[in-house]
Amino acid sequence: MRANRCVRVCARLILLVIVTVAALLAPPPPLFAAGAPLADADPPATVPAIGRTWPVGSRPRVLRGWKPPATVYGPGHRGVDLAAPAGTPVRAVARGRVAFAGRVAGRGVVSVDLAGTGDPPLRTTYEPVTASVEEGEEVEPGEVIGTVDASGSHCTAACVHWGLRRGENYANPLSLLPPWLLNRGPSRLLPLA
Repeated sequence: MRANRCVRVCARLILLVIVTVAALLAPPPPLFAAGAPLADADPPATVPAIGRTWPVGSRPRVLRGWKPPATVYGPGHRGVDLAAPAGTPVRAVARGRVAFAGRVAGRGVVSVDLAGTGDPPLRTTYEPVTASVEEGEEVEPGEVIGTVDASGSHCTAACVHWGLRRGENYANPLSLLPPWLLNRGPSRLLPLA
């Protein structure tokens, strides 16, 4: 009888370990507002998760996800839109060098070439942003590179558009962030019974 109880306790412990590992490896809960699809849930192998901070806030709401176009000039969304009121500080997500800080088509844009990401390097872009950095300046993760402009956004609510590309190829900027930065809630253990 005692052996049966030991087997049951061991089986429960094994089940607890399996459930815990499965919970830790499960994808994080959705970050996206209704109607904000994420076309590429798995980051491409060429995009390392080197981001150390969100561009705005600590866990901003994604108003519109990344949706790559079917063709070079086809419809799509070549970045993600993050909710951020005008005046919100915009931060570099990773170490790099400012490739551009200025206006494009009436919008303030800051582009950062990310250090150690190959040739051509990965480049993040942020708009609409009033830059507080200059071209050629080195930036560190979390360093303020500007503030969200009051005008120039293509969002219906205030937002910053965050993009990522290597050369002419666009990628999902969320793939720069490690899972622990994407996770919205605390880890939860399921009951044994």
